[in-house]
Amino acid sequence: MSANRFVSRLTRQTVALILAGGRGTRLRKLTEWRAKPAVHFGGKYRIIDFTLSNCLNSGIRRIAVLTQYKADSLIRHIQKGWGFLRGELGEFIDLLPAQQRLHESWYKGTADAVYQNLDILRNYGPEYVLILAGDHVYKMDYGAMLAYHVENQADLTIACIEVPIKDASAFGVMQVDESSRVVDFVEKPEYPPCIPGRADMALASMGIYIFNAKFLYEQLIRDADDPDSSHDFGKDIIPRVIKRYRAFAYPFLDVETGVQSYWRDVGTIDAYWAANMELIGVNPELNLYDRDWPIWTYQEQVPPAKFVFEDREHDRVGQAFDSMVCGGCIISGATVRHSILSPNVRVNSWALVEHSVVLPQVNIGRHAKVRRAIIDRGCRIPEGMEIGYDLEADKERFDVSPGGIVTVTPGMLGQKIHFVR
Repeated sequence: MSANRFVSRLTRQTVALILAGGRGTRLRKLTEWRAKPAVHFGGKYRIIDFTLSNCLNSGIRRIAVLTQYKADSLIRHIQKGWGFLRGELGEFIDLLPAQQRLHESWYKGTADAVYQNLDILRNYGPEYVLILAGDHVYKMDYGAMLAYHVENQADLTIACIEVPIKDASAFGVMQVDESSRVVDFVEKPEYPPCIPGRADMALASMGIYIFNAKFLYEQLIRDADDPDSSHDFGKDIIPRVIKRYRAFAYPFLDVETGVQSYWRDVGTIDAYWAANMELIGVNPELNLYDRDWPIWTYQEQVPPAKFVFEDREHDRVGQAFDSMVCGGCIISGATVRHSILSPNVRVNSWALVEHSVVLPQVNIGRHAKVRRAIIDRGCRIPEGMEIGYDLEADKERFDVSPGGIVTVTPGMLGQKIHFVR
């Protein structure tokens, strides 16, 4: 049996569960009316599109998305953009909202979210279960990880990345032996253990797990019966499993170069802004133009982007430099530099937008100036308003991150807050 046929058989026997119900509080006002996986990213995408695209590109076409917190925009996006799979071929993307199926409470933790849908998961009949987070940005072939899992005769495989020791306390941190078997796992430790021989680096969990299906069912039931458990994979199930069963770490490395592959946790305003800004580079680490690994999404039918007026006498020129401009945008006698404009953004005459992420349906008024900012969907920036130039003044009316990134939402401008999707 060829390697490709081996992997394709494994992917057909796998169900992916995407955990997409978290509040994402570190993204502050951007998740006030939407779940974190539904936050816009890179102009035309939502964050969850990267995980869903990884599944499809890996050959995994049986997917369930577990939702909970303010899921309306997330559900709408998946229904509109991801309904092309063929049920008659056994393909699906199921939406599993929190339904209190087993007891009268919402999800208590990541493991409880899966446990409360255990009857549905069993009905899928998988051989392997791939647990994924819906709020990270990366490209990954899960088929290779499945093959690694089977070749090691593992009960559990955890995808991992190398992170600086100073940043490791934000992750679950692993220690492994010479065969990459996990011998210890600590969730968000105050003093993270380092990689042997590399005192400045730690091995961090990406929140991506592969379980043998029957093994997972056993662990979920045992965890649900434990009154002292917080019912979380990182805090409870994984530390228990590694002491008794075969758990392995799968390094997320580029198969050609052997270096760390691109992965971003865009869980803070500063990290979200920085990850968007990286996309504008000449050769960004995350290549959105890779035809071999496309990122799929829902695309509204909009006209092409338009740049109008070349009235240099009155300094009224529609222009953009080092930027990404999506369909439906009109740059009307304004200047955009090193920014991302999502669909249907209008930047009016003599306005200036620099180093900013502008979400869909935004209108930036004449003579307005926006710098190092995130403008949320549906905002109408008044004529002449300046954002990002006086952070002390911005703190009184908007939200300013520790890194000095200004987030503006419709509510802060006295506009409709329930428009945000």
